[in-house]
Formats: sequence, C-alpha cells, structure tokens
Amino acid sequence: MLFRKLMAALASIVAIVLLILVGFLAIYAWPAIRFNGLHFLVKNNWSLGFLYSDPILRHGQQVMPGAHYGILFLIAGTLLSTAIAVLLAVPIGVGAALFLAEGVPALLRPWLSFFIELLAAIPSVVYGLWGLVVVIPFLGHHVFPAMQKWLGFIPFFRGPAGSGYGLLTSGLVLTLMIVPLITATLRDALVSQQSHLRDAALALGASRYEALWTVQLPGVRRVLIGSSILATGRALGETMAVLMVSGNALNVMPNNIYTTISTMASFIVSQLDSALTDPTGMAVKSLAEVALVLCLISIVVNSLARVLLLYQDRMTFGVI
Repeated sequence: MLFRKLMAALASIVAIVLLILVGFLAIYAWPAIRFNGLHFLVKNNWSLGFLYSDPILRHGQQVMPGAHYGILFLIAGTLLSTAIAVLLAVPIGVGAALFLAEGVPALLRPWLSFFIELLAAIPSVVYGLWGLVVVIPFLGHHVFPAMQKWLGFIPFFRGPAGSGYGLLTSGLVLTLMIVPLITATLRDALVSQQSHLRDAALALGASRYEALWTVQLPGVRRVLIGSSILATGRALGETMAVLMVSGNALNVMPNNIYTTISTMASFIVSQLDSALTDPTGMAVKSLAEVALVLCLISIVVNSLARVLLLYQDRMTFGVI
C-alpha cells in the first residue's frame, strides 16, 4: 500500500508541474490577454511599436504607440511545418522499424539500432547548422526549382521557389529529428512481441511480409500512435533548428511550400531581446501569451491522442 501511494505521488508530479506551468503562463500573460483579445489569434500584425516614444494608455493598459500583437502567421507556420514533418516521418519511421525488426541480420541489428537511437540524441542546433550549411543550398539551387517546374500546376507548389529557407525545409529538418523517436520506439515494440503470433500466421500460409503487416504491426498500434504523438510534440516545440532554416519571417502567411515562415517556439527566442526593450513589458507578456497558446496546442494534441487510443481499444474489444 505504501509503495502504491509513493508511486502515485511520483506520477502526480508531472501533472502538477504541467498545471503550475500553465498557471504561471496564464497569470503572467493575463495583461496581454486582456489587451490583445481574440484578434491575437486571427491577425498578422506583430509590432512592438515606437520604442523611442513615451508609453500611451490603450484598453486600460500601458503600451508603446503603434504596438500590435497578432500571431496567426505563427500558428500557421507551426502547424504546417509540424504536419509536413509528421506526414513524412511516420511512414519512414514505420518502414525503418520494420526493417530493423525483421529485415536486418541479427548480427547487424544492435549496431543499426544504436545508430538510430544516436540520431535522437544529437542536439537540435547541430541539425540546424547542418540544414543551414548543406540542406538550404541544395534545396534552393536544385530541388526547389525542379519542384516548381514539374509540380507548379499544384497551387501550393507554385513559385517563387525562394532561396531554400522556408516551410518545406523546416519540415524536412524536423522529419529527420523525429524519425528516430518513432523508429526506436516501434522497433523495440516489434522485437518484444511474442514470436508465436508470427509463427502461427506463417503456418497458415502467410508470407513473411503478410505476417508482418497483418499480425505484428496491428499488435503495436498503440505504440505507433503514442510514438507519433511524442514526435508531434517534439516537432511543435522545436526551436533552434527551425529558427536556423525557416527564414524567421515576420507577419508572413505561407502561400506556398517554399515560403519563409516563423514558428511559435522559434519566434519567442528570436524576439525576446527586442521585447525586453519595451519599457511597458507588454511585448514580453505577449510572448508569454504565445508560449501559453503553444502549450495549449500541445495539450489538445495529446488529448486527441488519448481519445484515439480509447477509440482503438473499444474497436479492439468490440464495444463499438
């Protein structure tokens, strides 16, 4: 009984820390929430105002003249880059996990798995530097012009192709960062499965591929969903790598896949120094509101994952 209470107390620390974090952000950003209203989420007009003028009183708050705060472009950049990363990373991660679990000789399997896990441990700034030095010139000079030429009939792939910075580049760098999370987690789940399920499918005449696809992979569906949501959270909150390859555009809505963007996490880092020069503190409080919105988006994503897992469980046991 004492052990169970101790484990419950330790497990509750995570929830308590989350509540404290959200509460702190809400309290600190409350003046900005009152000042910005709902237009904060639907406008593209982030501006610190005239910092060399005297503060004025507007909507009951002291702000700098000409100050406006709207983050629709940040929400769009964050969600679109994350969506690209997840759409690319999930099939690549699943394929890599299946290959490591079944297609690699047993002698090489631990070494290849080690390299996959090592990719997950590389600091994000290293990915960002690699993207800045290697990926951006390659995409800007070779890939993007070809995509514009051959896929330009699709509106979102229409030019101009730009210099290599932008939405697709951010999505590709994020893809490389989150694939190891999906691959390593799913590979461990596949290896830990009981072999008699696969053997039974093979005995019934299924090929090795059919046994893997119809028996083993459905058995780790929960692990796949969980690892995908974990990877989505990593992509939503990534900062330095995206800051270095996204172009850090201000008040720009993506109109094609090459457009320079900003994400919420990278924007907080890039704008913090400028925001600290605001003598009224409204700019920093608005950045805290950006952080609060990002935190709430992450909570919503994880909540949807829990609903999806519950639905899968009910389908599995025939409740629905």
